[in-house]
Amino acid sequence: MSASADSPLARTVAALQPRARTELAELVAFKSVADPAQFPRSECEAAAGWIAGTLRADGFQDVALLDTPDGTQSVYGFLPGPDGAPTVLLYAHYDVQPPLDEDAWISPPFELTERDGRWYGRGAADCKGGLIMHLTALRALKEHGGIPVNVKVIVEGSEEQGTGGLERYAEAHPELLAADAIVIGDTGNFRVGLPTVTSTLRGMTLVRVQVDTLAGNLHSGQFGGAAPDALAALIRILDSLRDEDGSTTVKGLAADAVWEGLQYAEEDFRKDAKVLDGVELIGNGTVADRVWARPAVTVLGIDCPPVIGATPSVQAGARALVSLRVPPGTDAVEATKLLAAHLESAAPWGARVAVEQIGQGQPFRADTASPAYASMAAALREAYDGQEMQTAGMGGSIPLCNTLAGLYPEAEILLIGLSEPEAQIHAVNESVSPRELERLSLAEAVFLQRYSPHVVG
Repeated sequence: MSASADSPLARTVAALQPRARTELAELVAFKSVADPAQFPRSECEAAAGWIAGTLRADGFQDVALLDTPDGTQSVYGFLPGPDGAPTVLLYAHYDVQPPLDEDAWISPPFELTERDGRWYGRGAADCKGGLIMHLTALRALKEHGGIPVNVKVIVEGSEEQGTGGLERYAEAHPELLAADAIVIGDTGNFRVGLPTVTSTLRGMTLVRVQVDTLAGNLHSGQFGGAAPDALAALIRILDSLRDEDGSTTVKGLAADAVWEGLQYAEEDFRKDAKVLDGVELIGNGTVADRVWARPAVTVLGIDCPPVIGATPSVQAGARALVSLRVPPGTDAVEATKLLAAHLESAAPWGARVAVEQIGQGQPFRADTASPAYASMAAALREAYDGQEMQTAGMGGSIPLCNTLAGLYPEAEILLIGLSEPEAQIHAVNESVSPRELERLSLAEAVFLQRYSPHVVG
């Protein structure tokens, strides 16, 4: 069956878009940040309940709220196909990043709002839209002869926190997510309208570094100049993580790999990243080298007195949250050890440093020569009017990928999704392209319709 723009399947997917928008709006409305220090746990529980109810309404069996070891819930469901059919696992996550500065949002972050041809809201692309993509593809297939494979759906509740709840649960219940192919709906096209699968993911480690120098804060006039300032010590430590050109420099961690595939033009990156005029990019090598093939450190936050209300004091203690992204070929556990050792050794004045690991995930490299990739290439070609599928890296992390690859070494793992550059995931004014949602839903439907783990093309 052809899936051209005027095919029956394509028309069905298009007709399902109003429902997709309605359901995405309902899902975005849940403030499902998996951090009870920021939003009530009840918001995540309500989102999980909504997903479970939707799966049941769509005919899924064995729907369950899985209590994972990190205290969050993932949602599972199974949709049986014909006897002897292959099994495909579809993944998304419903937890989201916090909205950051809500005043900087043009429209409320938890209210899906249409503007300039896009739908705005936290999680619209990352990754509540990914779940809607999966549901739309399955619903379209049901109207065109049924779903020819067994389908498992898993929707994670703490992916953004990197706390590993679903990873540990899968390891303890290895039969649950077993599949011939796994579609991770949490990446995105390199550009709007350019069909792309992700071939590599950087892993990550997340640490909290605490610096202490004094028993308590001191008057900066009476003691400043001799009393060791913990905040100044922390700044020195954090600055040691970068060279003069901004390249990441963690002692013992290789940072010279080269990306051989699709390249990322500097002018395009500056536009996508909204770099201010006159401000230079950091690091060396090509942009693709820097964001897909090399480690990258980011200071995510610092605990210190805010400017408003600050007193003239020498700070006794300060802490920061530091993220380190690591490329395929680098072990995240070893990278964590190197980062901790670097932070401790960089402390000036004998300042006391304590490093606590908060989250961790291994990098991932997909087998792009597998039959599933050939099937997806054909499906994307049809959904995108003849455009050929591209493969690109992704600087972000999906720790579950390596867990699944370890548990199911024969499974084919594909990464697609809605998080193209204009989506601005993790930033204010996150949005999703409804046209991308439609095309990727169609591509996934075609892929499921034709997938065989033994046939290339």
